[in-house]
Amino acid sequence: MSPPQRDRRARRFGAAALLLAGITARVTLAQAPAAPPGVQNAQRAWQNWTLNCQGCHRPDGSGSAGTTPSVAGTVSRFLSAPQGREYLTRVPGVATSPLSDGDLSELLNWMLWRFDPQHMPQDFLPFTAAEVGELRKRPLRLEASQMRRELLTQAGAAAAP
Repeated sequence: MSPPQRDRRARRFGAAALLLAGITARVTLAQAPAAPPGVQNAQRAWQNWTLNCQGCHRPDGSGSAGTTPSVAGTVSRFLSAPQGREYLTRVPGVATSPLSDGDLSELLNWMLWRFDPQHMPQDFLPFTAAEVGELRKRPLRLEASQMRRELLTQAGAAAAP
């Protein structure tokens, strides 16, 4: 691609990205309820989700069958299982994220509120930067999928009367 072609393409995509960002920001801010505990800036958390997570987990949190698990309707269930809170900070995409511990804790708190508010425990304590910083030092690797299944089974048992 020649430099003039590259410049035209960059201008076209840049303008489209700015337009989309402006439209999205207006819609998101207009529709956004008050931020939940542990989320100082819901817009920033949403942007971090958009840039770092939704490519695999999809905009609605539904995931991709066979490769990326859904967070929609399930992510808060982990909080009811022993080691579930730890699991959420150690999954590969979280533990190895380029985000700071503070931004990552805010994003985790936002995800719980955004994708699975119906399963949030009444006594939920928001993730903190210090907690995320410590736990993400031990990322899960191949065992993440098996651990996910076990924790969701435990969470289901914990929810049963």
